[in-house]
Amino acid sequence: MSSQYDVLIVGAGIAGSALAHALSQPSAPRRRIALLERSLAEPDRIVGELLQPAGVTFLNKLGLQDALEGIDAIPVHGYAVVQDSRIVHIPYPDGREGRSFHHGLFVQGLREHVMRAKGVDVIEATVNELVEEEGRVIGVKATRSNEKEKEVFLADLTIIADGCFSNFRSTVQGPSARPSSTKSHFCGAILKDARLPIAQHGTVALVRGHGPVLLYQISEHDTRMLVDVKEPVPSDLKKHIISEILPSLPSELHEPIRAALSADRVRRMPNSFLPPAPQTHKRGVILLGDSWNMRHPLTGGGMTVALSDVYILSQHLYKINDLQDWSQMKDVLDKWWWERKGLAATINILSIALYDVFGADGECLTVFQDGCFRYFERGGESVRGPVSLLSGIAPSTSLLAYHFFYVAFYSIWVLFVHPRRIYAPRANSESHMNSTPKMTGNRGVHSDEKHSDMHIMQIPSILDYPRLFWLSCRVLWTACTIFGPLLWTEIRWW
Repeated sequence: MSSQYDVLIVGAGIAGSALAHALSQPSAPRRRIALLERSLAEPDRIVGELLQPAGVTFLNKLGLQDALEGIDAIPVHGYAVVQDSRIVHIPYPDGREGRSFHHGLFVQGLREHVMRAKGVDVIEATVNELVEEEGRVIGVKATRSNEKEKEVFLADLTIIADGCFSNFRSTVQGPSARPSSTKSHFCGAILKDARLPIAQHGTVALVRGHGPVLLYQISEHDTRMLVDVKEPVPSDLKKHIISEILPSLPSELHEPIRAALSADRVRRMPNSFLPPAPQTHKRGVILLGDSWNMRHPLTGGGMTVALSDVYILSQHLYKINDLQDWSQMKDVLDKWWWERKGLAATINILSIALYDVFGADGECLTVFQDGCFRYFERGGESVRGPVSLLSGIAPSTSLLAYHFFYVAFYSIWVLFVHPRRIYAPRANSESHMNSTPKMTGNRGVHSDEKHSDMHIMQIPSILDYPRLFWLSCRVLWTACTIFGPLLWTEIRWW
């Protein structure tokens, strides 16, 4: 038994559902479309819950803005970055807004739009294998829910959008496939009635010695917490969060976090990076969404890139008369490859670069992190530029490079002229209560009573300059080794 379609889409997540809807619009050529999804039940994920302002714009362009209605979505106006009890406000420019929500409710909203679209069959079935003929993919074999027999679905064009754990990525890309890498995991929980430092803003907490913590409200009463945990993942995540992470978070979040950890399990998701690769190996099939290109979810840019890809690709597919003509399709893929670069490359590079800085693994990156926070504290263009990049409003790798290396040089300047943290052990409880930090030469000294040891902020003297100069060279080299390879993954086209 087989069914014939013009376009076959595997995966009814964000990208797959949005593309099925886009290709069914009245302005598009009349085509018969099949959207296959293993389970049409509401998905339950801990990521994909914050849509940046540029993502909202692409959602509107695709005619899917109503998918944000009726799901208790929360307006997002920017970010609050927290470090050592200091908070810096990073608003989106020009009153732009994002949205945060329960991932499953948003996906179900997209699917409802697709189910109402003309010419689209939404089918609950598990895709088992690709069907090929003379080196060309002509469809898939799939098993419908509650059935045992495999059914053949044939199409002129097959689009694989089955997510980060794609079963068909290596088959489609062949030798051109790029390896994915996983540096850490996001461990997630939902806090009840938590109060964030700035309402309707995502919160990024920088935890020294560990990865960042991301929090944002996803409904009236629910706030998502994502704790970045580096490899190897501790066996007792709850204990790790309470003992290592909680003390560095705002005090008003301590009780909701403890309650959430005691009420439910901690779920985790790998934070993978997969640079895009040209799609010319296998005729008749293309990859879309996380099956093709992934970035660290810290910046919340995944859905924005997916919706942008859908919009650009759909506009080119409208112009194709014969989807079986692979010479026309190769031209479409080439145009799509380069047109998506501005936004996709910016968000891909930023996600990993920002994670490396906010994760601060080592002395050089700690210097970079401190400089980045002070860079944000300057306000003005030091905030507007970076948040415009993060939100997708300013898709420019050159602007990203400018701010990234500006932060690197500013971090070096901070290293020389700002007090730096050192630790000195307390002799006993009496000294803890009564001693006064000494001041030597031009060194201003401050103590922090939260730590069992003395936490001293000390201004460097001229005697420190040789060591700081060498550290500055290492910081600049670290910046180059972060940005350079990431840029290479985007400009490489073979």
